[in-house]
Amino acid sequence: MPDAPLPPHATVRIEVPRGSFIKRGADGSVDFLSPVPCPFHYGSVVGVAGQDGDPQDAVVLGRGGAAGSVHQLPVRACLRFVDEGLPDDKWICSDAPLRTIDQRALIAFFRFYGLVKRVNDRLRGKRGETGYRGFTRTR
Repeated sequence: MPDAPLPPHATVRIEVPRGSFIKRGADGSVDFLSPVPCPFHYGSVVGVAGQDGDPQDAVVLGRGGAAGSVHQLPVRACLRFVDEGLPDDKWICSDAPLRTIDQRALIAFFRFYGLVKRVNDRLRGKRGETGYRGFTRTR
């Protein structure tokens, strides 16, 4: 869980719409090509830095939108993740309460994503721990 408590709501900008295979960096370059489509809308919290210094990552369940769309949503959970040795938690945001099936799907996806990212990082010469580290519901 992050050091500070999570806010009740967050403003999230969608960067990777559900179904996309491409994750782009802040500069627009391709950061990661997934072997499977992203099952969730993925983006960042506007105006909030994550523990790694990058914009705070967010996953949007339910409604989302095109890349660049912005949504004000309740923060329902925090998925703990580490990327190249740095904390890289994901805030889970949704209008609807988080269901057990949602939590299981998130954990399964980020375990798989961590494995694929570790292999990709090693091929690029990057080192450091990468993977899923836990899940905490906030409300």
